[in-house]
Amino acid sequence: MRYFTCLLVALCISASTLYAADPNGQQLRTSEKQQASKQGTQNPEAYELYLKGRDYSNKRTLSDLKTAVSYFNQAIAKDPGYALAYAGLGEAYALMPDYGDSASEDIPKSNAAARKALELDPTLARPYITLGGNKMAHEWDFAGGEAEFKKGIELDPNNAIAHEYYGMNLGVMGGREKEALAEINRAHQLDPLSPAIIADLGSIHIFARRYDEAIAVCQKLANENPTFLDAHECLANAYWGKKMYPQVIEEWKAYGKLSGERNDSDYAAALEQGFRSEGWKGALSKSIEALQAQDKAGHSSAYNISDAYADLGEKDQAFQWLNTAYEERDEGLLGLKTDFTLDPLRSDPRFAELVRKVGLPQ
Repeated sequence: MRYFTCLLVALCISASTLYAADPNGQQLRTSEKQQASKQGTQNPEAYELYLKGRDYSNKRTLSDLKTAVSYFNQAIAKDPGYALAYAGLGEAYALMPDYGDSASEDIPKSNAAARKALELDPTLARPYITLGGNKMAHEWDFAGGEAEFKKGIELDPNNAIAHEYYGMNLGVMGGREKEALAEINRAHQLDPLSPAIIADLGSIHIFARRYDEAIAVCQKLANENPTFLDAHECLANAYWGKKMYPQVIEEWKAYGKLSGERNDSDYAAALEQGFRSEGWKGALSKSIEALQAQDKAGHSSAYNISDAYADLGEKDQAFQWLNTAYEERDEGLLGLKTDFTLDPLRSDPRFAELVRKVGLPQ
């Protein structure tokens, strides 16, 4: 299952369904503006730069996240004591690997920014959420990551982000589906208009193999927010689980068109080309070629390549790439127990050993 699910931290705005425009036209929720003014800066230029950073973070493409990083850094340059700007910077860096950037470069920067935010203001909840996600996804410190999430929720029980991404991590790891659904539903209750939370509800259904529920949730989201990337990712993976392959390809094509990233459109084109000539096996083979070319350029995930080989039934190649993913501490390995494309590997002793090495909770 090729997915860019945001396991680390959401960059949507939480806690209120009301919107207010800033002087430059960005649409930020009233709660975010209130927090920025209460816990923010006395420098109006830093404040405006921070708002721009949040706005670009919410768009969820790699280029927009890089723009967000630039704005957060500019805000910090205007006011080096601006804790919220550091918090936003940490979140943006945490999310960038989900959209094809280098985790080995971004995650240390994310952790450093989140810790700086807490050094400046230990009452902020969201840096704990960033650190919790990073610990789980990249350090495989599951107990430590859960403790960070719980600390963030303790500081701000009504923070939708905290509940959303705690639920997502529980969902992708498997075994705690009821808790995962309770957390994501609480997030949705707190922030009913967040498209990211709705998409993540769909993803949690996919992890639990409830594909029809995921399709219902994410199709409605796509109809209401047709340019929101994660709705199409959710649909692609749900259709893949149901073996509805033409629909998988159409959703990845939509994703590639919306993201504006060549790697995404090349992947979708490879799927379509292979499918036309040799059906789904051809689609997987062509997608592997595209992903391996991107991997050589440093823009692909070894885990995604292992997924395609596993679905093809080529076990040795799948394990070769899973081992590479292990060496690279690929966050996709959090889904070893829930990823349906890995089902052909589960009876192999090498699979149980990999789960043991990652240390996923039993």
